[in-house]
Amino acid sequence: MRHSKSYNFFSELGQISVGIILASVGLKAFLLPNGFMDGGVTGIALLVNRLIGLDISMLLVIFSIPFLVLGFYTVSKSIVVKSILSIISFAFLIHFGDYGTITDDKLLISIFGGLCLGAGIGIAIRNGSVLDGSEILGIYLNDKFGLSIGKVILMFNIILFSITALVVSVEIALYSILTYIVTAKVTDLTIEGFEDFIGVTIVSNDYAKIKKAIMIELGVGLTTYKGSKGFGSTGAQQDFDIIHTVINRIDIKKMHRVIEEIDENAFIIEFDVNNVKGGVLRHYLDKKKGKTLGAL
Repeated sequence: MRHSKSYNFFSELGQISVGIILASVGLKAFLLPNGFMDGGVTGIALLVNRLIGLDISMLLVIFSIPFLVLGFYTVSKSIVVKSILSIISFAFLIHFGDYGTITDDKLLISIFGGLCLGAGIGIAIRNGSVLDGSEILGIYLNDKFGLSIGKVILMFNIILFSITALVVSVEIALYSILTYIVTAKVTDLTIEGFEDFIGVTIVSNDYAKIKKAIMIELGVGLTTYKGSKGFGSTGAQQDFDIIHTVINRIDIKKMHRVIEEIDENAFIIEFDVNNVKGGVLRHYLDKKKGKTLGAL
């Protein structure tokens, strides 16, 4: 179903607002009252606040400026504009929001503080905004030097937590690392969803039987494309269909069984899929009406 641009705009705005509130709850109700740190720009602001006592909301905006300038040259202008508004709103809630202290248990602080923060960051990113500039730094260095975005952010936070261990305490640094791990994992789950998809490419002489079995027993769409095999440039060539499909990871063992029952020597390639959009991803057959599945 298609929606108007104004509907999409206000939908994104509403979801980003929810993300900002969740992130501010994680920071103000869990991490800040207990002296815990986080990764990225938020972690830098927390560390400086801990050392010299400057207002955390002001520090968050100031430390975000260089990353937003980078973002102006590395990502779309709409993302930069939404990120500026999001960071200012986030800082505003941190300064004026009063959520009380929910718990003093350090393990609960790490887990639930990271959960709220990660969910908030993830919702914002899904809607084209960032609350932390370290992702923009990763994009810039990846574009400039080919460095992995994940590795850039990891190294950024290793340095940050090492400084935390030296100038604050090793215990706070360790709990902060736990908070960061929870935040990062929840952010990924929020962005990519809880379903974990996997792409599968199958090469077999019995491609027709395998194709039919996958559609009937797994009820998923698939795509086939022509291939050929043989020995050398002058050897006998054999044409066949290569099967490509995307399934939920929980169905992968069932797919293996289906294929092995037909051809135990089939060549199978599996790879992670971060995002799936459009096509027939999971469409169960209506056997009574004799419907068939389309391609992915």
